[in-house]
Amino acid sequence: MEANAQELPATMLPRPFRITRVRRELSDVFTWELEPADGGAPLTYAPGQFNMLYLDGIGEVPISISGDPTGEWLVHTIRAVGAVTDLLQKLRKGDEIGLRGPFGVGWPVVEAEGSDVLIVAGGLGLAPLRPAIYHVLANRARYGSVGIYYGARTPADLLFRKELERWRGRFDLYVEATVDAADTTWAGRVGVVPKLIDRQVHRFDPESSVALICGPEVMMRFTVAKLRECGVPDAQQYVSMERNMHCAVGLCGHCQLGPEFICKDGPVFPFDRIAPVFHAREL
Repeated sequence: MEANAQELPATMLPRPFRITRVRRELSDVFTWELEPADGGAPLTYAPGQFNMLYLDGIGEVPISISGDPTGEWLVHTIRAVGAVTDLLQKLRKGDEIGLRGPFGVGWPVVEAEGSDVLIVAGGLGLAPLRPAIYHVLANRARYGSVGIYYGARTPADLLFRKELERWRGRFDLYVEATVDAADTTWAGRVGVVPKLIDRQVHRFDPESSVALICGPEVMMRFTVAKLRECGVPDAQQYVSMERNMHCAVGLCGHCQLGPEFICKDGPVFPFDRIAPVFHAREL
């Protein structure tokens, strides 16, 4: 016998949300601003959590939340890389989707108060870190030195470029960006993200620093090694894992990584906890 809607957990029932704005970030990346379409309360979430976005008759995908946790709109930045996301990018202002969430463990922004904070992002990894950046900047006096390190493949692949420029103009924040391959318009650094981390340039206390890291796994691996070389303990380095999540509540097992379920135990983990299985390939 099928369970009726009233018997299902709320996290399993998509809630309707309406697209209020669509912004093209890159050729294959777009950002949505969403509002509840059911007249209910706005969604509250912690930086680093994600939602399941559902397209009726097609399927759903896990997407990190990329906006300001105190903002008016729910924001998602999405890369079109598969059947569902390819169709999502065809939706326009006024269209509705189903949404389940928020899910997962977010960035330890409250626990990091009183510490120096290092935010290291690669490519689209800046999107899941953006809510943490908003939180830290809104509560700037609660943190020590704050540095943002960001890398992309080319200048054309830099996300949120205007925000990066605005953040770089602050006197209470260290911001540096790099690209793998430059063109004639680029006057910044060239190279991989971990090479940006230099205690002689951005002074931070490694023993009391908290690092938030998100990007391709190879980038995160070398970033962890660089920070470890600088003296930042593994337990104070946090990585956001991306695995094939289906149910978002740890029932289906698709995102299991050793003893962990990325959807409910993560996606954010202290590196010392995830290190034994960090290099395991997704099946």
